[in-house]
Amino acid sequence: MKFIKGIVIVVVGFAFLTWAIGAYLAPDNLAKCKDLLPSAEAGCGRADAIVAVSGGDTTARANEAIKLYKNGWAAILVFSGAAADKTGPSNAAVMKQQAIDAGIDPNVILVEETSETTTENATETISLFKEHSITSAILVTSAYHQRRALLEFDRRALGVEVRAHPVETDKQWSRVWWLTPSGWSLALPELVRSLILSTGSTAGQ
Repeated sequence: MKFIKGIVIVVVGFAFLTWAIGAYLAPDNLAKCKDLLPSAEAGCGRADAIVAVSGGDTTARANEAIKLYKNGWAAILVFSGAAADKTGPSNAAVMKQQAIDAGIDPNVILVEETSETTTENATETISLFKEHSITSAILVTSAYHQRRALLEFDRRALGVEVRAHPVETDKQWSRVWWLTPSGWSLALPELVRSLILSTGSTAGQ
């Protein structure tokens, strides 16, 4: 009986740990918004812009931003990211073309094409926020990357209300991420970086 009880405790503990890690890494400020449509409910109002940062499954991130735009969440789309292949177009330009192919007017799309890290995504996008008087944004990235991206934007985009909305599943991440070594290789570094950033942000306040 003690052995069985021990196994149950380990299984329950592991299940809670994986749930806690996944929930921490992927905050979603729009989760409570019915059918992912903007409304007058607290936290569900429209934003000035939707921002998608490249990296990982860039196509999935752009698709989620496009879906939000088509659902009426903002009037501006912002795509951020340098070229993965320096001989080709920037990731931001590729995402912009993806949006245009989806029927979105290119005049409502802004691109930031120089950033190569999450920190740079936040830093370089601020100039677009200032230039276009953007004071609120919905930030879209992969679920495992959402917490760290939000912390970077919150730290740098002062005066801008940034809400998080991750891509729930993509080519690199799913609800059962913990079943694969690749899931853990994504989750653990992001967890450590996010905790360090969070501690730094708190200390600096």
